[in-house]
Amino acid sequence: MTDTTPADADRFEIAAPHRDLLDQVLDRWSLAVLNELCDAPARFSTLRRAIPAVTQKSLTATLRRLERNGIVERVVLSTRPVAVEYRITALGKTLRPPVDVILAWAQEHMPRIEDARRRFDEAMDATLGFGSGVDQTAPAGTSSRNG
Repeated sequence: MTDTTPADADRFEIAAPHRDLLDQVLDRWSLAVLNELCDAPARFSTLRRAIPAVTQKSLTATLRRLERNGIVERVVLSTRPVAVEYRITALGKTLRPPVDVILAWAQEHMPRIEDARRRFDEAMDATLGFGSGVDQTAPAGTSSRNG
């Protein structure tokens, strides 16, 4: 698409149900969980150790969301004591190819993205008067940027 493309041609539109689904299965913790479950089924505690930044509450919510969408299944194991294991479903495995395409795109374009971020940050700094990192109204040797 180009800037001069007619509004109807090749329009990039995501309907609400699709947007909701993508928000639920491609968020930060869902991708981390799917990454772990692609290798092998795992118990909750194993997932917690594998993704140390996730809280228990967030991991529980993520697993429930993925289970609700048919991406992950919760299997009760007949052990003593009873244990629960999470597995990626056949439907969940179909997410791998499109996610791999997005990751390849990100890898290819990351230098341009980082450059755009740098230019944006520099422009914002200049606009807000942070060009030198020192607030001209603050006492000498202090910076208002970081606190």
